[in-house]
Amino acid sequence: MARAAVPPGPPRRSTFSLLRKLFTDRLALMTDAAAYGDVVRVAIGPKSLYLVNHPEHAKHVLADNAANYHKGIGLREAKAVLGEGLLTSDGEVWRQQRRRVSPVFQAKRVAAHAGLVASEVDGLVRRLRAREGHGALEIGHELTGLTLGVLGRALLETDLGPYASLGHSFEAVQDQAMFRAVTLGMVPRWLPLRIQRRFRSSRADLFRVADELLDRHLAEPPGADLLRRLVPGGDRADRAQARAELITVLLAGHETTSSTLGWAFHLIDRHPEVAQRLHEEAVEVLGDRLPGYDDLHRLRYTAMVVEEVMRLYPPVWLLPRVAQEADEIAGYRIPAGADVVVVPYTMHRHPEFWADPGRFDPERFHPDRAAGRPRYAYIPFGAGPRFCVGNTFGMMEAVFVLAQVSRELRLSTVSGYRVVPEGMLSLRVRGGLPMTVHAVGTSRGRLAAAA
Repeated sequence: MARAAVPPGPPRRSTFSLLRKLFTDRLALMTDAAAYGDVVRVAIGPKSLYLVNHPEHAKHVLADNAANYHKGIGLREAKAVLGEGLLTSDGEVWRQQRRRVSPVFQAKRVAAHAGLVASEVDGLVRRLRAREGHGALEIGHELTGLTLGVLGRALLETDLGPYASLGHSFEAVQDQAMFRAVTLGMVPRWLPLRIQRRFRSSRADLFRVADELLDRHLAEPPGADLLRRLVPGGDRADRAQARAELITVLLAGHETTSSTLGWAFHLIDRHPEVAQRLHEEAVEVLGDRLPGYDDLHRLRYTAMVVEEVMRLYPPVWLLPRVAQEADEIAGYRIPAGADVVVVPYTMHRHPEFWADPGRFDPERFHPDRAAGRPRYAYIPFGAGPRFCVGNTFGMMEAVFVLAQVSRELRLSTVSGYRVVPEGMLSLRVRGGLPMTVHAVGTSRGRLAAAA
């Protein structure tokens, strides 16, 4: 049998350029590498990355041969905070965690939370409306507060309002994890660099919040919330594991939705025709009332906007894995121990599957146009056994936010502000996203303002 080939990729002489992009523009690194093909080997110093940029190959890694591909790059750094949580564990530990958490995200339970989510979003709309005419606000901060608030009330049956530091702490954890990844773990952890000192402080804050929530939970009568599933029977012996799983839920439950919504408001602002259609659909479907679960299938254009936002700016923009045994993908050799990265960011722009891939066009997700598209050409929630367990809840929250905000308000990116995507653990806007608030005028908005 002929020996499998080594995948194509940038020449060794490009190492310095690749290192620079790894530090300053990881999205450009992935985009440039994708030009070499659908399976690409990128050699950066002592490490080689095998990038996967085709639906069939992604399916092989994430589903067909998923048992051979465990969590990869950044895992050690993530475990420093998340421990053996749902995002970082593998094997039987992960399967047990998944079984514990999955019932919380069943459709009937998500539907039961719809009113609560709509109420929280209504609070966001009121806060935004109060900022009209008072200058710019950092929309990411507002969205983080919203998504953490929804997470706390809906899934943990608690108010996370007193823990305003959570958003900043999670940001510091992301910064440290990416710093360790791009420096290939070669910078000693004990060096008193600002980023590492901030990380240690933020990790301590996250542990403190998780411990307080667990203490409160264990002191209360048994319930059916997510915390009860993380600490079945109230056993304090599994405290470290319960804390790891709780922090994982707090991170995963707010970060991806917040990121998606920030990009959505920016793109909507750049496309007034989309903003108008969103407004019209919200008024037609909802009138003056808050949305319910049954409205999700009626807010179809709003859902298509969310889907198109996640195509261009998938919150989880790369899916790193490590090959446990040697494998072959598309005729190319993948050595045992190789870092294999499925890249939704570039795959969602693959010209074979997306016409004019850089254009923002929600109509791509109309059923007539989506028919025939490969399943794995679009994987904003991951795929295979590790498909995001909270995808339905996240979609409901995002659709409600766009509908409720678009019905009454328009958000505008500050004139002249350069919006730059930054590939961290999630895909965020570098430096934040300052926006101004403007009323679009609805009966409900005028009545609220009068009151």
